[in-house]
Amino acid sequence: MSIQIKQISKSFGSYQALNNIDLTIPTGELVALLGPSGSGKTTLLRIIAGLEQADQGSIYLDQKNMTDSHVKERNVGFVFQHYALFRHMTVFDNIAFGLKVRPRKERPSKEKIREKVFELLKLVKLESFSDRYPTQLSGGQRQRVALARALAVEPKVLLLDEPFGALDAKVRKDLRRWLRQLHNEIPITSVFVTHDQEEALDVADRIVVMNNGGIEQIGTPEEVYDYPANPFVYHFLGNVNLFQGRIQQGKMTFGDVILEATDDKKMVESQVVAFARPHNIKIERAKNEGQAFPARIEHIRSVGPIVHLELSRTDTKEFIEAELSKEEFRALKLQAGEKVFVNPKDMKVFLQEEYTI
Repeated sequence: MSIQIKQISKSFGSYQALNNIDLTIPTGELVALLGPSGSGKTTLLRIIAGLEQADQGSIYLDQKNMTDSHVKERNVGFVFQHYALFRHMTVFDNIAFGLKVRPRKERPSKEKIREKVFELLKLVKLESFSDRYPTQLSGGQRQRVALARALAVEPKVLLLDEPFGALDAKVRKDLRRWLRQLHNEIPITSVFVTHDQEEALDVADRIVVMNNGGIEQIGTPEEVYDYPANPFVYHFLGNVNLFQGRIQQGKMTFGDVILEATDDKKMVESQVVAFARPHNIKIERAKNEGQAFPARIEHIRSVGPIVHLELSRTDTKEFIEAELSKEEFRALKLQAGEKVFVNPKDMKVFLQEEYTI
């Protein structure tokens, strides 16, 4: 089932939660609504579900206007962050609940319900847990039960609100992988809310980056990460280093330091900000024709195959983060307190007035 969101706006008193949102989600796509707290992502999800009413705009499901339709008429499954399982019911009864409460004419037989529940238990890999109660399950198992319950009524759209937010990092990673596999097995249109950049990049077919009730950028994980539309997107999607300077004749100048402006923007005599990811910071022992910042290594931290460096520029005292492979680090034989030269690569450049973070 496709989803079309047209000119949706929503306010709570004087607070503008959503402002003229337009978004189309094709059938079978897994989309992440990504943004900081207060960006409007959960409000938008609830409006799609029919749990919240928009002030203006329309919601179309399979090209049918469902704006004023009750949540029961929309055929959507909703999964909350805190599971919302019935504590007095077994795993089996929790999953079967949506089928058992259907009107008599639409209700499957007891045998059909049993078949459906055990089919879903197999899908979420909890076949031997049917008689247990939610309090007897781990957080990850409870969330899988919640997903199975949402799928039991065979929704055309699956909506998930921070589905892994209450879980620890290891369990979240396992469930992300599991959700991606599940989505491949059951090609259902899915929308999930998250403020976790890694989660969105890892799971989604497309990411909708939201901020202050609006959409900053829509694209594949690669598009939003490698080709950010503006400084907010670049800054929000992972660690960044910020450099302030000026474009002059196709080059960026930072005081006495001159760098190539790698972006194709035609900026002439403009104040600019440039961003570089820590993994795009090259560390050199000798200055290369004025294209590197002098810096002092303040701290070294090794995590797995990556070595993280914290440096301060000796000319401006600004903070810089860099990431090297262990092979690079060992070859350079770096130590805390040493003076080195920092050469940013693949910088993204924006006009100063675009930078509002």
